[in-house]
Amino acid sequence: MSDRIKVFAPASASNLGPGFDVLGLALERPGDVVEAEVVEARGVEIVEVTGADTLTTDAAQNVAGIAATAALTRLGPDAPGVRLWLHKQMPLASGLGSSAASSVAAAVAVNLLLGARLSEDEVIRCALDGEAAVSGGIHADNVAPSVLGGIVLVRSCDPLDLVRLPVPESLRIAVVHPHATVKTDEARRLVADRRFEISQAVANLGNIAALVTALHTDDLELLGRSISDALVEPIRAPLVPVFGEVKKAAVAAGALGCSISGSGPSLFAFAASKTAADAVADAMQAAFDAAGVRSDRYVGGVNPRGAHLV
Repeated sequence: MSDRIKVFAPASASNLGPGFDVLGLALERPGDVVEAEVVEARGVEIVEVTGADTLTTDAAQNVAGIAATAALTRLGPDAPGVRLWLHKQMPLASGLGSSAASSVAAAVAVNLLLGARLSEDEVIRCALDGEAAVSGGIHADNVAPSVLGGIVLVRSCDPLDLVRLPVPESLRIAVVHPHATVKTDEARRLVADRRFEISQAVANLGNIAALVTALHTDDLELLGRSISDALVEPIRAPLVPVFGEVKKAAVAAGALGCSISGSGPSLFAFAASKTAADAVADAMQAAFDAAGVRSDRYVGGVNPRGAHLV
């Protein structure tokens, strides 16, 4: 056991178009960092939260504290206490799995600090306890890729059944986060209150199947055609400033496909090269700029590593 460790957990893009609550991928950046050390007193203490003034240091109310507590519980009654420092390095309510990253960083840190005795699935379950405190339910499409890296299909949360999908070597992702917020619970309520036609469900089923096939066959054109959501995107699009204009700009600039990341307001777009992804991000930011909306961008590959020591 180490006296003090530091863990980075990456942000994630989820849904990926048609895969509401079942598809997610890890981003290279941004992400959150948790420092952890063993203390004699049992339980979890959060010493400090940096980068987010609105978050509490009450371990029973902070997602990192909840996830760390869950990890200690799984490690058994003889587990010592831990002291945490949470460093938020990504925006809240961004659609990039902010609460998941904090939860993952804490759960992974506690596990590594105390001998790495929990399996990956157990760590994911601990992080899900933290995530549930914000989202109101168990949804692994942000937590799982943040822990495991890569692109993950969540076949089931109960029992937990995750499928790691192949990542085409040339695939790049552009994420643009407008300076706006969308509350996860509000975005989920919009979907929960809606009833859908069977034709809409069929369209999404076809696109999910095609997306998985495209990843396995390295068919980026098919992947792009699969980034189409008949269910959730039309409902959440009004929550994102000038969504239609930004999506059109991305496609016109060469994006394979573009949609809302998670609950939004961030948008993601796939591209076949770093050069193409940069051009797409430029076009998306220009569309936001034209509407007077400032934004940040993240361009890179899919993060294969997931949460790790730094």
